[in-house]
Amino acid sequence: MNATKNNIGKNKHSRRSKANTATPTVGEICRVDETPEECGRNTERQAEIRTDRNASDGFLKWRFLPKQEEKPIVEGCKTIAKTERDFYKSLSFLSKQYNVEPMYTKDYVYPYNISLAMWDMETKLEKANIEWNSFKLVQNNKKTFFVRKDCFRIFPIYYIPIVPLYQMLKEPNRKKNAQLLLSVCSYLYHIADIPYYRQQNSYLFWIYEMHEDWIDQNDEDEENVEEYKSQLKISEIIGDKMEQKLFNNKNLELFGQRLNNFKKHNDFDHNCWQVASDAFALYSEYPSTTIFRNKPIPEQNPYDDYYSSRTIEMDMYISFVANTEGCLYRHIEESVNVEFNEYGSVEEPTIYTPINSTFIKAADFDFEHRIFTLLDNLYKVLTT
Repeated sequence: MNATKNNIGKNKHSRRSKANTATPTVGEICRVDETPEECGRNTERQAEIRTDRNASDGFLKWRFLPKQEEKPIVEGCKTIAKTERDFYKSLSFLSKQYNVEPMYTKDYVYPYNISLAMWDMETKLEKANIEWNSFKLVQNNKKTFFVRKDCFRIFPIYYIPIVPLYQMLKEPNRKKNAQLLLSVCSYLYHIADIPYYRQQNSYLFWIYEMHEDWIDQNDEDEENVEEYKSQLKISEIIGDKMEQKLFNNKNLELFGQRLNNFKKHNDFDHNCWQVASDAFALYSEYPSTTIFRNKPIPEQNPYDDYYSSRTIEMDMYISFVANTEGCLYRHIEESVNVEFNEYGSVEEPTIYTPINSTFIKAADFDFEHRIFTLLDNLYKVLTT
């Protein structure tokens, strides 16, 4: 999606209060040249120096080792020894897993030895066409080790319109379909923890509020302004009514019964039943799993500029929305896209696998694959 500047970007909404905060399993991501809190790094040591990789002259094609100046370290020796021991153990697992022979750097002074080993491993893995950025050095409970970072790639935004479901509930020939989909949306609301646009700490609440202010101040096109106001009013009234329905746990209690009793007479019925069947399977297999279970650990680079360091958070592109049709939504869509285009990265579900053995198991994104497919299919049914 894409957009025009509407002074968007000052908002930094948290997840809604009822959501449980995911606890990272691997700890904090560290820069290579950091030392543990207990260690005092000698500030006089010369920093690592590397030649420009893009140099094309023959002489500059050679890569020289980082320079160092020998300085004794007298503080935190036990902590440093443990950090080195943990690091080299994890490095050994990493090198065996990917069949790469690491340079011997143990004779160098800390932390230069670790910097040099990282530099060497990065070079060799890149030559083997293995993405170095997929690995991070982390600390957890004073242990230092590598993790492999696997991301579940996200492409579009996932906004689920709620007004079409309200309209479907009013149609006698589609009421059974609507009740079935109401159970699906109730699962997404209660269990998967999809943000709802009428909740004040959601990203889209702020977007709607911003557009309401903009409409109140716009006197240029009275006809369009009245249409915007009408659609805003509908989004508020229906949004509040539908949230009350989604909040009702009866929709979850009756989910299985509604699914079993549902009769399929046409393609639309079959599509509704399939969406509900997929959602009920997720609800049964992952009864307490939220869509944010693998929300990534924030990473900060002090050298990034303001825009490149900003990240589109998961609860900004996953949400219930009033509608995905009409002039109001087109304006919202444009605004959201402009905001997103100013960000440097996108949060994606991420699994950090500790490299603590010679076998690294594959990341399990079964839940993510199924729930994002579900959101796609639900959107298609609601907008049919």
